[in-house]
Amino acid sequence: MKPPYEITSDILKLVTSISEKIGEINAKYLNKQSPLLRKQNRIKTIHSSLQIEGNTLSEEQITAIIENKRVIGHPKDIVEVKNAIEVYDSVSLFNPELEKSFLSAHKMLLNNLVEPAGSYRKQGVGIVKGSVVEHIAPPFENVPYLMKDLFEYLKDDDEIPLIKSCVFHYEMEFIHPFLDGNGRMGRLWQSVILMKKYPVFEFLPFETLISKHQKDYYKALSLSDKKGESTLFIQFMLDIVNRSLEELLDYNGRTLKDDDRLDYFRTHGKNEFTRKDYMNLFKEISAATASRDLAKGIMLGFFTKQGDKKTTVYKKT
Repeated sequence: MKPPYEITSDILKLVTSISEKIGEINAKYLNKQSPLLRKQNRIKTIHSSLQIEGNTLSEEQITAIIENKRVIGHPKDIVEVKNAIEVYDSVSLFNPELEKSFLSAHKMLLNNLVEPAGSYRKQGVGIVKGSVVEHIAPPFENVPYLMKDLFEYLKDDDEIPLIKSCVFHYEMEFIHPFLDGNGRMGRLWQSVILMKKYPVFEFLPFETLISKHQKDYYKALSLSDKKGESTLFIQFMLDIVNRSLEELLDYNGRTLKDDDRLDYFRTHGKNEFTRKDYMNLFKEISAATASRDLAKGIMLGFFTKQGDKKTTVYKKT
């Protein structure tokens, strides 16, 4: 069965806006993002996702763990970070439509934290906020069947991937298939679903915005629960994705480095070209910046130069 939700005009506007931004990023800011940006966004994603669940380690401490440096912190927090690093290093290997892959990710994410990791719960659970029971999850006997149906839904090619990712996130949280790690898995698997269609999502730390709007995140889940369908949650998550893409575009525009431009031009630029050709590919830079980039390219042996001033022509080596 298809999970219940409505496609509203606001949802359609957000889908259009997101699609336009993805196109702009692919065209303007390199299908191949810089290694530095990739590392920074991975750290932000891990920090934000775990912070939502109460982890106390900072971005600096997570960076230190990635670099195999000693970190002082609560042992459970350190294990959570190490597990998350392993998961996000392997994220491109997960198949979003395979339940086996989903369970494998949970086993990796919750290794040495819950027993047994990578298995559905065998008891009833509820979510309590303060003294109020916010949500009673379906009986544990139903979990395997509900999750099987949810993965069948993911295989429906008629569904818009952006919407499908949000629906899965909500429905998985509703089913609450694990004793622990449901929030982390919902956010992770939404990223995995989106990455299959749009590789840019590997570089998009939209969990940072969820962390900043944590109350609204839980409110959207709760209101969707009360309505018995995921429309409000879809709209909330698409808005988060849309704003995250805006931040990624702004980030790239501010901080794209000469090494990134040179590396990209060597793959995508003309074999013989002028400074103007170089600037046409990177429209945000000045003539002086382009000249400095090309001089560095010559020094590094990427290009050779012929002619002088207006007659200068560069060739790839």
